[in-house]
Amino acid sequence: MPLITAAEAPRFENDHATFVGLAAPSRGSTENCAWRLTIKPGVDAPPHALDREEIFVALSGGMTVTMGEDVFRVEAGDALVVPAHQMFAMANPGEEPFEALVVLPVGGQGLIPGQDPVVAPWAR
Repeated sequence: MPLITAAEAPRFENDHATFVGLAAPSRGSTENCAWRLTIKPGVDAPPHALDREEIFVALSGGMTVTMGEDVFRVEAGDALVVPAHQMFAMANPGEEPFEALVVLPVGGQGLIPGQDPVVAPWAR
């Protein structure tokens, strides 16, 4: 199915964010996954890594990303490229949600310390 409408896109939510699944194998994509990410205000998301490169294209708001010793401020219009296996943590210290379009190759797995690798439900 080449078109995933906003009304048909599945939504997933956890304590720190909302994920709207766009392109994924279950929706016809064979090479890349894409989802809309909204990080709630005042959130410090737990550190994690991916086994593939992940790209964030900021749509609105801002977030702070910590990668090793580096701290980046990501604002609307910016793109952030996170290398494979790079631990990073996202935070939204602001009062407005941060929104981004996120792209990850199909099959990319999340790596959280102390847990088994997982393919997120919005990327399946």
